[in-house]
Amino acid sequence: MEPHDTFRDALYKMYEENRRVLIPKELYLESMNNLLEASSTTKKTPHHCYLLKKYELLKCGDVDKLIKRRQSSEEDALYFVTIEDTYDTIKRAHLATGRGGRDKMIHEINKKYANITIDSISLFKSMCTVCQRKRKRPTNKGTVVKPILSKDFNSRAQVDLIDMQSMSQGQYKWIMVYQDHLTKFVVLRPPTYKRASEVAYQQFDGTCLPEDETDTSDAPFICFINLFSQDSALVKCRLKQSSQMKACV
Repeated sequence: MEPHDTFRDALYKMYEENRRVLIPKELYLESMNNLLEASSTTKKTPHHCYLLKKYELLKCGDVDKLIKRRQSSEEDALYFVTIEDTYDTIKRAHLATGRGGRDKMIHEINKKYANITIDSISLFKSMCTVCQRKRKRPTNKGTVVKPILSKDFNSRAQVDLIDMQSMSQGQYKWIMVYQDHLTKFVVLRPPTYKRASEVAYQQFDGTCLPEDETDTSDAPFICFINLFSQDSALVKCRLKQSSQMKACV
């Protein structure tokens, strides 16, 4: 179903709940005919008096428009819009405001129209695909990091590499910082390369091993890595060497 038809059906549901503001096209034409009859007859019924007090006919070329009764001819005309024409009317106001929000549209519509409700404008706004895409744009929100809990020493650690190539000492161009997650105990190691195998080898120094080397669980050998782009390779190499060491034990 087209957006225009969906919007019209929704307005008709609103009209069934409250018939004081929205005007179907049939009622619009009937009111115009009754208003012409009331202005030409001398014997006016209460309904005629009601129409003459509320409405006024404005000639626009060959077309008659139903407008709100003005106190003087100098006042701006406020047009009544049928339910069938409400979608196009709101759409023109929406584009005129640069796809503005609800308040901007209300301010623009109230200049010319008398019976377009806030609910109608909000309904149109919720159906505008361009506005919905703008609302769903990804925002740069801070990521929430779930804390890592450790119960034992050397069960989890973080490994970082410091680039010392500008101040190298022979073949040593890197400093590996191994920090225990629980105690924050730090071990410094001098790897000669940034390769994952070299970093994993340095971690198997005696100071970087768990207290219980016979532990068969893999948890103590899983580190929290921050090693540029080689994290996955380092973890695989680390687990491979740890399994080999356990096999030797």
